[in-house]
Amino acid sequence: MLTPANAALALIDYQPQPVFHIQSMDRQLLVGNVVALARTARLFRLPTVLTTVVARDFAGPLLPQLAEVFPEQEPIDRTNLNAWQVDAFRSAVEATGRSKLLMAGIWTEVCLMTPALSALEAGYEVYFVVDAVGGVSAEAHTAAVHRLVRAGAVPVTWIAVLQELQRDWSRTDTVDGAYEIARAYGGSWGQGIVYRQDPSLT
Repeated sequence: MLTPANAALALIDYQPQPVFHIQSMDRQLLVGNVVALARTARLFRLPTVLTTVVARDFAGPLLPQLAEVFPEQEPIDRTNLNAWQVDAFRSAVEATGRSKLLMAGIWTEVCLMTPALSALEAGYEVYFVVDAVGGVSAEAHTAAVHRLVRAGAVPVTWIAVLQELQRDWSRTDTVDGAYEIARAYGGSWGQGIVYRQDPSLT
């Protein structure tokens, strides 16, 4: 199981230029999902590695919504398409000391798939957050997901990650934060929480 003590998160290339080309899902929903994932990692104090590709000359800076979640962190910028082949990124992941690596990246077929395959080869347990990634077409996204699963990576969703890390709703140190993330990004589940917490119902 994923726990706050054994998992780390890598967020790869969430920048404006790659987001423009996402066709496999609604782009605004994708951004909301990755922000929810980032906020979940922050809530449960998961070590998080941020990276961008050619930020100044091509793809633009890290999305401001993510920069707000990690204001003290400077993303590792690189030119290599496979983030794992960049010493600074790989060293940052290794420095977390965690064996389970949550990964999300744009695009699924490039920014996520290549470092995820490399991380698997390096011995990490890789969990990719399938509703926080997207491809330039539905076919590209689906093909990448199939390849990752065949290689041994495990698809998860951001809500599944949040609930697996929370595990027990009596854990009061994180429950309010989990509810807050769910209300903001959890769709019908979040609205159910809003309804249940309505003081007029008590």
